[in-house]
Amino acid sequence: MKRRAILQGGTLALLLGAQQIARGASIVAVRVWPAPDYSRVTIESDTALVVKHTFVTNPPRLAVDIEGIDLNPALRELVGRVLPDDPNIAGIRVGQNAPGVVRLVVDLKRAASPQVFTLGPVAAYQHRLVFDLYPAQEADPLEALIAERMAAPPAAPLPPDPLDLLIAKQAARPAPIAPITPLAPPPPAIFSIAPPAHSISAGSPKTPKEDTAPAQRTDRLIIIALDPGHGGEDPGATGPSGLREKDVVLQVAHLLRERINAMSINGNPMRAFMTRDADFFVPLGVRVQKARKVQADLFVSIHADAFLTPQARGASVFALSQGGASSSAARWMANRENAADLIGGINVQAKDAQVQKALLDMSTTAQINDSLKLGSAVLGEVGRVGRLHKGSVEQASFAVLKAPDIPSVLVETGFISNPEEEAKLKSDSYQEQLADAIVRGIRSYFAKNPPLARNRVV
Repeated sequence: MKRRAILQGGTLALLLGAQQIARGASIVAVRVWPAPDYSRVTIESDTALVVKHTFVTNPPRLAVDIEGIDLNPALRELVGRVLPDDPNIAGIRVGQNAPGVVRLVVDLKRAASPQVFTLGPVAAYQHRLVFDLYPAQEADPLEALIAERMAAPPAAPLPPDPLDLLIAKQAARPAPIAPITPLAPPPPAIFSIAPPAHSISAGSPKTPKEDTAPAQRTDRLIIIALDPGHGGEDPGATGPSGLREKDVVLQVAHLLRERINAMSINGNPMRAFMTRDADFFVPLGVRVQKARKVQADLFVSIHADAFLTPQARGASVFALSQGGASSSAARWMANRENAADLIGGINVQAKDAQVQKALLDMSTTAQINDSLKLGSAVLGEVGRVGRLHKGSVEQASFAVLKAPDIPSVLVETGFISNPEEEAKLKSDSYQEQLADAIVRGIRSYFAKNPPLARNRVV
């Protein structure tokens, strides 16, 4: 009799299997990340969860059964985590569907293409169950950017840069003359730069002489892709006082966007496109794809450095390397930044995963050469407002810099792991100075490398 009870107990354990193991799982945290591109729901637990899911199209909703657990307060929190302005999620319902089975129903605001996947423990995270809710109809980012530009009121003209006016005046003369070197530097201006090779306007009123200058014109929108690093599930580095990299680089990117949107190059309006404009995660390959879809002229990824010791300091600028890294520190930094996909969490089974991987292997020598020119221009200006970690552009295999047809740089604005530099990065005034410096570097690059007309990238 005793032996039969033991055998029955063993048979029951085999039949329960994973469900019995999962029944002991504890929910660590629940999170909702709304964004125009997609909304993400994350359930973090100390043990991998077993799930089944079904998508219903009318009305659009995702039903997910989590097996082996009972309804608990942590899961109930999801209901209140959905914001009214979430672009994709209308609400979340949760209930005990059956003994040991909790059902989540995610009601959606529009037709969707959901992805449900799990992630193993990495960095500070334990096991994660992820729902990525993509709209079925993806918006054209280039059309949206042009529409935004057309709807925006005309920017107030900036004061004319004396240096720009001087170059335009010389270019309008019939006979060539020797370049004029100013006896004294021009008055400080938010976009002042060293003498460029071609006339560049920073939103100043046109004059007849400017129109007759022999500068190359493209008669199109000039687009700068701004890429604030990390975001959402991936906080990036964290400073001694708790400042998160993903937050400070987003603030700097917003300041950059304001400045770029008020600029023009040789009469052509400029517009900044942000790979993320709020706190959500964007995979590295998607960042590159976004920049190509809007036909970006330049790609600037913004980060805040970190190291194992607090003594490291100074800003850096990186370009792509097809070979080895320019230094062991550059290689270490690239490896750290390239780990963002693991921490942020991507669905490796997604149908576009191979497309993204192929794109990241299409870098060209011409793109790297142009990236080095852009990097040098930006580094020189950043060095005017703060300390540099190294006085030259470094190179390594950063995945986010691998757009084959866009000059791309990664700017490390300083070491967030250094208490003094963390305090500077937190300062509004220093963020303004950084944004001004990067914009001056962009203008300096375009002075010698005018943007050219090109076909739409598909």
